Amino acid sequence: MAIYTLPELPYDYSALAPVISPEIIELHHDKHHATYVKGANDTLEQLAEARDKDQWGALNGLEKNLAFHLSGHILHSIYWTNMTGDGGGEPLEKDGVGELADAIAEYFGSFDRFKAQLSKAAATTQGSGWGVLAYEPVSGRLVVEQVYDHQGNVGQGSVPILVFDAWEHAFYLQYKNQKVDFIEAMWRVVNWQDVARRYTAAKERAHNLLLT
Repeated sequence: MAIYTLPELPYDYSALAPVISPEIIELHHDKHHATYVKGANDTLEQLAEARDKDQWGALNGLEKNLAFHLSGHILHSIYWTNMTGDGGGEPLEKDGVGELADAIAEYFGSFDRFKAQLSKAAATTQGSGWGVLAYEPVSGRLVVEQVYDHQGNVGQGSVPILVFDAWEHAFYLQYKNQKVDFIEAMWRVVNWQDVARRYTAAKERAHNLLLT
């Protein structure tokens, strides 16, 4: 029985055009994201078989596969809801996301400085790379992280609240090798209400991560 399932898109394939074409959305969600869901489920089955047989020769590879596919599934699930066709701009008090806006200003100095850091992080990450705004639960601050292979180079316990997929399958059909242009365009579809909800939830659920 499958543990993970592919979530439905919260909009139709054309909802993010012209920033992201319908063809990219369809392939990215229905093919690429679906592959990570299947990979996570298949790896869990292989781990269960290893436990049943007490055979651990392939454990390291299986654990790596699980991290890759499961994190790919999680990041993509956030990615779809982080975007909306009527999004963009910056988080403002009048839009009901003032707490997030204040936190960005506090931890990055200004929205423009935050935007520059996240854009550069996304543009320069390697492999199956992402630029991520995350809530770090030990200090309670926001941090920008570079993710590679879906799960490397991040602080343990950090909670992603805004993610930019910078792997080629996210943009190449439309932007070719101009990753920087794609990332700049992404800011036009950010769903700040979704990011703000994730920020609030992260603070409520993860603030006591290391407390005993």
